[in-house]
Parts: sequence; C-alpha cells; structure tokens
Amino acid sequence: MVNGKFNSDVVIGLEIHFQPNLKSKLFCSCATKAETKKNENSKDEPNTRTCVICLGMPGSKPMLNKKALDYGLKLGLALNCSIALELIFSRKSYFYPDLAKNYQISQFELPLGKNGEIVLSSGKKIGIERIHLEEDPASLVHPNTIHDSAYTLIDYNRSGICLIELVTKPEMRSPEEAREFLKKLRTILQYLEIFDEQTGVIKADANISIKESGYVRSEVKNITGFKEIERALLYEVERQKQAMQNNEKLVMDTRGWNALTGKTTRLRTKETEADYGYIIDPDLVPIDITQEMIEKTKRGLPELPDEKIKRFITKHKLSPIDAQVLAMERVLAELFEKVAEEIDPILAAQWLRHELVKVANYHKLALDQLRIEELEIVELLSMVEKKEISDRTAQQILSLLTEKGFSPRQYVKEHKLTIVSDTKELEELCKKAIAESQPAIDDYKAGKEIALNNVVGKVMKYTKGTADAAKVKDMLKKMLR
Repeated sequence: MVNGKFNSDVVIGLEIHFQPNLKSKLFCSCATKAETKKNENSKDEPNTRTCVICLGMPGSKPMLNKKALDYGLKLGLALNCSIALELIFSRKSYFYPDLAKNYQISQFELPLGKNGEIVLSSGKKIGIERIHLEEDPASLVHPNTIHDSAYTLIDYNRSGICLIELVTKPEMRSPEEAREFLKKLRTILQYLEIFDEQTGVIKADANISIKESGYVRSEVKNITGFKEIERALLYEVERQKQAMQNNEKLVMDTRGWNALTGKTTRLRTKETEADYGYIIDPDLVPIDITQEMIEKTKRGLPELPDEKIKRFITKHKLSPIDAQVLAMERVLAELFEKVAEEIDPILAAQWLRHELVKVANYHKLALDQLRIEELEIVELLSMVEKKEISDRTAQQILSLLTEKGFSPRQYVKEHKLTIVSDTKELEELCKKAIAESQPAIDDYKAGKEIALNNVVGKVMKYTKGTADAAKVKDMLKKMLR
C-alpha cells in the first residue's frame, strides 16, 4: 500500500477469532465446557451452562474474567502491539436469533492491542491492526441442514464464551501468504499456551478484493481450517476476476463458504461498522491497565518461534530451514532441545524433523499425541550416531517407540540388530547378491545407476536391514568395476 492506496493485484485482510482455553465465560462464572465425570459419558445438555448474565437478563451485571485479560495481554505483547492503558467494552447492537440481549459485548473505540505484526518466512511483515476481547453469541442448531430444517433450536451454552479477535491490515497478496500467516499465528498461540488445539477452533473472516474492480471487497465469513481458508480465498479471487471479465459490477458484500461445493455465495450486502451503533457498555466500568501489569506480562512471555529460530542457527549451527521447521512446532522444538544436549544437533534435527514427523503422519497423529520420551530418542539416536545400528533399523524402532515405551538398546540386543560391520561377511553377501541379480547387474553396467539399488536391497534383506546401505553400495561398485 502506498499513500493509502493499494497497488497490487490481490488484497487480502483477515479477521480471526479463536476461543482461549479459559474455564469460565468472559463476564460470568458459567463453565466453558461440560463437566466430565468418571465412568460416565459426559454430554453437554443444551442451555445448562447459562445464567442471567450470559443470557443478558435485565439488571444482570457482567464482571470481567481476569484471565481473559491476561491472555489478551500476552498475545498483544507477543505480536509487538501497543497496549491500551484503559480497557473499555462496548455494546455492538444488532438483531440476530443467537443474541438474546440484541447486543454483543465487544471492544470498538479502544482495542486492547493495536499496530502489531507477524513476520512471514520471506521477511515480509503483516501488520496487526487490532486485538480485542469479545463474547461469543449462542449457537443455532438445525435438525437437518440450514436450508431444509422445519425449525431452528438455540443453545445458549456458547453464549458469553470469550473470543479473542485479531484483525490484520490488508497486506496479504495471495492465499498462500494468508495460509502462512495463520500457521505462524497458531504456532505463537502454542508457545503462549492460551489456546487448546484439541478442542478449540480458529475461524477467519477474509476480506478479498482485486485491482480490476478498484478493490471492491467481499468478506467471506466463518471459514474454519487453514486448508479451507486457502481454498475459499483461491475461489473468491477467481470469482471476482471472472466477474470483471463478464463486465459485472462488484459491490461490497458478505459471503458464505460452502466446503462441499467449493464456492462462496452472497449472504447480504456489506454492513459498515457504523451500522452496528456501538455504545460504551454502562455496566462495565473502564479498567486501568498499568505499566506494571504490562511489564510483568512481558517478563512472563516464553521464547517465541522467531527468537528460537535465530538461536537454533547460532547455537546449534542448524540450517535456516531445519531451524524453522523445528521451531514452528512447539513440541518438536522442545524435544529437539532436550535431545540436542546429548546428541549431535544436526543429526537430532534431521531425525526429528524428517523421521519423527513421518511416523506421526503415518499414525495420523499430531506430534503432541505421540507417546514419546526424550530419553528413548536419545538412546536410539546415540546408536545411530555411533553407527551401531543402520538407519533402517532405527526407523523401525522409532515407529515402535511411538506406540509403547522400551529401551532401544535392549531391543537391539535382544533382536540382534547391531549393524553388520564385518567386511568379510559383507563381501560374501555382496557376491551372493551379484550372482542372484544378473539382469540388474547388466542394466547397471549398461549405465542405469539406479539398477544397483536392487542389488543393495538384496544385501539389506540378507542382513535383515542391519547393514550400512551406503557401505554396501560402495562395496558393490568396487566389485563391479
């Protein structure tokens, strides 16, 4: 953006909502989750976690959840926002069936944080316009789909739950940048421990416009999941371009995303903030945010991903890409740091970012769902480092370790998996493999280098994967000269 005007082909801004992992709602003590009882299937009965405050009954007096403010402060400071020294809440007035009191308590005039930033891997800074706290409305329950249900039910259990909203400046230039921005935000939330990925959801409203229309923007509401956000943005950019090619006039509108059809559809023409008629909430007195509170929160911030990447590069001599991959997953980064105290950091980084992630993907588990102990990983990689076992054997043991705990060294001993280091024995096995692989040998001698892998595979099979594949390959090449 130059002098307040856009100068790119695509302009994207995001409004992101997530539910911080609080036990009670934003302005009352009602629980955010159903109580789990032992030996009983917990079921969240509708409209059971409510009170006069979150239902907005006349005369009820909301009171701010202190922890919600702490979490908002943490995020604001982690994103280098300037923090408001006074916390003010407003009533955002609009009529909707999921809003019992016809207004939502939010922040408008003075957000908790503003003018922050998130830096992408390219070094590009995406500005954060504001961060504020607000309450969630109730949820509408449709017996069938929203289009063919004969009636709609309302569950107020969600009403009043705290949301943290983050609004970016319109500085993203592609759906790919938007996806990376969201991933970076998710990582920062992991480090701050203010969001539960297992139960929480990050939703985004995306504002999209293109140069051809003079940047007339559409807002796509409530997109959930990083992949879906990227899909919706890709579709919407293409839809707007197609509309301009067909000489259609675009107008500001609000659209919904249908993940099944992969299309956006118009919900309504766009409201402006002025349409909501914000007024300061008279039941919530302004709260001072002292410099002492800000400094204390700053001191309590953990080392964040960007700082960790720099340290991994300088302290452990990792490549920038290895450092970035490890730091972008908090569980992986913490495991790496523990393992790197005992094992060569380069070796540890390679095994954790490649092999461990591969195992997690194979078992369809998130990294924090893997049953894993750093002492077992250290013992395993120690044998790899000393070339006591082959990479193949280590890969197999690593996969087993994610399912149950055991001593890798004891396992290797019991199953006789120590690497075959006897050169004479390997030579005999290579001769045997050559004798049994004449077609592959002919191909190799004819110039097909890859054909030698077939022979290497035979030797690995004879040794049950305990030979050093690279050593076997070298040995075969010498024999076949």
